Amino acid sequence: MPARKGVVYSLFDHARAQVLAQEAPLAHRMRPRSFDDFVGQEHIVGEGRVLRRAIESDQLPSVILWGPPGSGKTTLAMIVAQVTRSHFEPVSAVTSGVADLRRIIDQARERRGEEGQRTILFIDEIHRFNKAQQDVVLPHVEQGGITLIGATTENPSFEVNSPLLSRCRVFTLKPLTNEQVQAIVERALGEPERGLGNYRVQLEDNALQFLVDMANGDARVALNALEMAAFATEPDAQSLRHVGLPTIEDALQHRALLYDRAGDQHYDTISAYIKSVRGSDPDAALYWLGRMIEAGEDPLFIARRMVILAAEDVGMADPQALVVAVAAQQAVHFVGLPEGRIPLAEATVYLATAPKSNSAYMALERAMEDVRQTRTDPVPLHLRNPVTRLMRGSGYGKGYKYAHDFPGHYVSQQYLPDNLKGKRYYFPSDQGYERGAAARPGRTRQQPGQGKDEGEHERDAGHHNEPGSHAGGSADHT
Repeated sequence: MPARKGVVYSLFDHARAQVLAQEAPLAHRMRPRSFDDFVGQEHIVGEGRVLRRAIESDQLPSVILWGPPGSGKTTLAMIVAQVTRSHFEPVSAVTSGVADLRRIIDQARERRGEEGQRTILFIDEIHRFNKAQQDVVLPHVEQGGITLIGATTENPSFEVNSPLLSRCRVFTLKPLTNEQVQAIVERALGEPERGLGNYRVQLEDNALQFLVDMANGDARVALNALEMAAFATEPDAQSLRHVGLPTIEDALQHRALLYDRAGDQHYDTISAYIKSVRGSDPDAALYWLGRMIEAGEDPLFIARRMVILAAEDVGMADPQALVVAVAAQQAVHFVGLPEGRIPLAEATVYLATAPKSNSAYMALERAMEDVRQTRTDPVPLHLRNPVTRLMRGSGYGKGYKYAHDFPGHYVSQQYLPDNLKGKRYYFPSDQGYERGAAARPGRTRQQPGQGKDEGEHERDAGHHNEPGSHAGGSADHT
């Protein structure tokens, strides 16, 4: 009787699967069933490639498939399901949890012991599993109890646990080219069984081009928009459905930008923006700015990066750049979007066209290196603030020379600790405002004795070290 129930259940499942397959979206119905139908990713599954040979010989190791949406990750897994003699168990990290994984692992163990059949576990969106959930499969992948196929749109270096990642081969899938997306669309238009062949859809050339361009390398987006447009178009007297550009535009509504505010695209796009500004290319910088704004990036995140960029990459070549960047941050915070994009654009152009220098940033890096690597000598006595009689009696502030009492408001004296005496960190560039910095006081290394004589220096030092004087009482002068 239990066996009979099993048969009925299988038949019911088969019938339900057929109904679901017929009602599934076009992108699902058109999913390739073999490598002969698979489009794209020749660099990993082309004829003779290692991954393809491993799949076809049913010797697939544990792998992570990393690529953008619609590039074929799930399709590859489904092809494995068709080819392999192993039991194929698909789960989604969105809807499954630890209990599901443990059940599958227990069944895999029983299956291997009783039937000698291996189990392939396919986890779609594996990056959505947390560390504890990923750790459940780790020992079984390591021992060979299951073969793991993980699919992710996020960088596995950050989203997959290192121990699990080290036991898997990572294969990177690329976005489909326009030509590949067009081939998939044309196949769907002509396919009678799974596609739209029986609906006699005629897609105008400009509509096809627009659909392919807006799909952005995502076959799923293209096919689902095509299906919506086709069914929204009434057949004519000859039963033809003429799908034009307006219908495709309406079906797409808004271009699906590949962007995740917490993922790789977030960091990659801001990186491209920063490098474009640093490279003095305002056009590229505005493009990347536009992509971030259109994708819904936090404008204050962009503004914060602008402020950092202004100080790091424009720096002393145009100190006004930092003022402009901070003003843009304040403006976008004050007015918000969409108008806030305008000050962001203005600041972007200003920063991109400004002269560039990272001398202040590099000077700090050199100084910080000495802070970490050298002995921490005490502050020289003449630079210390003598706020009490005891401090003055101990020599605090003695010999300090107040720069404003000297010609050019400059006097040479030691400001670094003894072990770093004479060390230089700041080297001005020859760009913009900084071009003349080398000729300014302090960079010429005026020798002691110039300006006032040594006796006058000592008398001035004594005057400015009295309580309430410049050295002793004013924080601005210490």
